Amino acid sequence: MKLNNTIFYLLLGTCLAFGTTSCSDYLDTEPITDRAIELSDTPYKTAAEAEDLMKTLYNGLGSEYWQLDYFFNGDAQSDVAYVGGDNPQNIQQAEYRIMATNNNVNRDWNYLYGLINDCNKILNYVDNVPDPALTASRKAQMKAEAATMRALYYFHAVQLWGDIPLVTKAVIGVTSETFDEVYAQVYPARKPVSDVYALILSDLEGALPALPGNADKFKVTKGAALALLAQVHATKPVPDYAKVVEYTDQLMGQGYSLLPNYDHLFDGNHTANAESIFEINGNGGSIWWWGVFMFTGDDWKKFNTPSNDLVKAFNDEGDTVRKTSSVKFQAVGWADSYWPSSNYPFAWKQRDTTGNQNIYILRYADLLLLRAEAKVRLGDYTGAAALVNQVRNRAGLGNINISGLEDGINKILHERKLELAFEGQRWFDLKRTGKALEILKNRKDGNGNILSFAGNLTQQRLLWPIPQSQIDNNPNLTQNPGY
Repeated sequence: MKLNNTIFYLLLGTCLAFGTTSCSDYLDTEPITDRAIELSDTPYKTAAEAEDLMKTLYNGLGSEYWQLDYFFNGDAQSDVAYVGGDNPQNIQQAEYRIMATNNNVNRDWNYLYGLINDCNKILNYVDNVPDPALTASRKAQMKAEAATMRALYYFHAVQLWGDIPLVTKAVIGVTSETFDEVYAQVYPARKPVSDVYALILSDLEGALPALPGNADKFKVTKGAALALLAQVHATKPVPDYAKVVEYTDQLMGQGYSLLPNYDHLFDGNHTANAESIFEINGNGGSIWWWGVFMFTGDDWKKFNTPSNDLVKAFNDEGDTVRKTSSVKFQAVGWADSYWPSSNYPFAWKQRDTTGNQNIYILRYADLLLLRAEAKVRLGDYTGAAALVNQVRNRAGLGNINISGLEDGINKILHERKLELAFEGQRWFDLKRTGKALEILKNRKDGNGNILSFAGNLTQQRLLWPIPQSQIDNNPNLTQNPGY
């Protein structure tokens, strides 16, 4: 095959794999000839171009992955919510019978790798921007923010699919000399989970020195990297709970605190607050938050219908504070086997229908409970209970005691369920703690009957299939077992 044809297929593969618009720059030009497309170390020349890359990075937080899929993936696959809407792709997910041809799964693959590609453009090329207006310190901060964001997206991807490709180069062009490198980036093979976590940790640890302080909640900061480091060490195949405690120690010295009033987290009047570590800015930023309409409103049946189990958990605990902020009941024009039309629940943490909704990626209560989980694993039951009680007391609930490992994990999971419902966390919490099969195979309907599809969940289906379209496009990809 001539190099010119190879170039065409490589670039076409990049478009399909990453879904980026930049590929059209090549496909819309003159026909491919024997002239190789030159790979430049300086495709971006000015400080303004570099800053535009950073805008693209943060505008990616307004993608469909964040507006809808992240929350659906984390809640509708768990005991927090039922599927809600009638989309067959979403129903597959919620009923643990995802097919490799599921459009949502392919969409999320494209989103995550597209967002990773945006990070790679900064990491690969910003250092070479010749414009003196882009200072060395600004370049270092840009790269640190991009590395942290890349770590975040790889962290999401590895939890969804397990072994995944590691793409660290944004392909701008190709020559005969760079063919092998470009091929490995455009048609990558899957790497073991351990390699993925190694890259994530390397990105985060390397980013820390150049990250800014925590004043801007809408940008990546030192606090965001510390929080992610704690989450990653708690989740990787061989968790390091001492590291979780170490990084949450540092996080606790960064000036964060719980808001006294739980509902102020979600009422739209207290954005960028003391509890926020990293937040998507739909209020005055460049992102219009349409995702609210996916979860609330009586014009059609919305996604993430609160489960009977969640509502019962709030009621049994006497937790009216968090229930009121998390679930809204109203009359609607439909009914199902879970709820009557006269009193139908909606997820209520997203409620601003003006497009100005703000969304937490990381908040302090989550990390306090993760720290408690690590302390339980390390045998500090008294210290763990004290952390849980901080979160409970804010909700007006009394203290708990923790008597042992199993008791502690169960109580912390229960607390995380009440505290973090509809924040995209539950599915990943259950997988991290090894409780997914035990809890989710016992999901129930409104009459206390185990859901008919609960038995579909197996250990293999705790991971998603690699999208079939990606396998069709990339001969180096293999499928997860069971699909």
